[in-house]
Amino acid sequence: MSPVNLAILITASLFLGMVGCLECGYRLANRRLKPEGGRAGAGAVEGAIFGLLGLLIAFTFSGAHTRFEARRQLVIQESNNIGTAWLRLDLLPPATQPPLRDLFREYVDARLAAYAKLPDVPAARAELERSLQLQNDIWTQSVAACKLPEGQRAIMPLLSALNAMFDIVTNRTTALKTHTPTIVFGMLGVLALISALLAGMGMAGATRRSWVHILGFALIISLTVYVILDLEYPRLGLIRIDSMDQLLRDVRHDMQ
Repeated sequence: MSPVNLAILITASLFLGMVGCLECGYRLANRRLKPEGGRAGAGAVEGAIFGLLGLLIAFTFSGAHTRFEARRQLVIQESNNIGTAWLRLDLLPPATQPPLRDLFREYVDARLAAYAKLPDVPAARAELERSLQLQNDIWTQSVAACKLPEGQRAIMPLLSALNAMFDIVTNRTTALKTHTPTIVFGMLGVLALISALLAGMGMAGATRRSWVHILGFALIISLTVYVILDLEYPRLGLIRIDSMDQLLRDVRHDMQ
């Protein structure tokens, strides 16, 4: 099952589960309907649970959005670092530049392919490994070129730029794997179902169900969870950062 379909399945399951809990709460409370005094203190409990659900949604959404923006900034940073290192190749002896420039082109192609092939994780990992091997080749040839008498002026500017270009790969790979813990999403789902049950119980005593409230409440919570999931996995869902890869493609185009 594709990640998009999985997110839709989770959202649909949560929606149906919340509608079911709302109905169960409504029926359960109607069967055990007591005088108004029988619900003394229930409002405080319900308020605490609804408040906890709201806080959990807020913090989860905020964390997902922060990570989303951080991943966008890392793409910008990598594009800048590669562009800077490419320009500093001009400091090397002319005879050593063509092979290094060819390696740079292959490197950028591998970096673009590593993310373009997601969600095919094995294929993306293979491209990542290829880019790491190209890093070793670029570093080896750059160091050898810098050891030449006419290349020593490039030691500091070029090698520092290469370090920055290589380090950002680790940062982006780590950011790709950093997400809200699964247990937090599980707790969010459980709280949503409990809140739906309590909301259904709060509707007891009405002559007829308010389907606008029932469906609206379940739909809004479910869609919010879906958006959070999409923000957490911006290479897999409908909310994507693929457009930011255009920066790397522009860098690659300038390498012609």
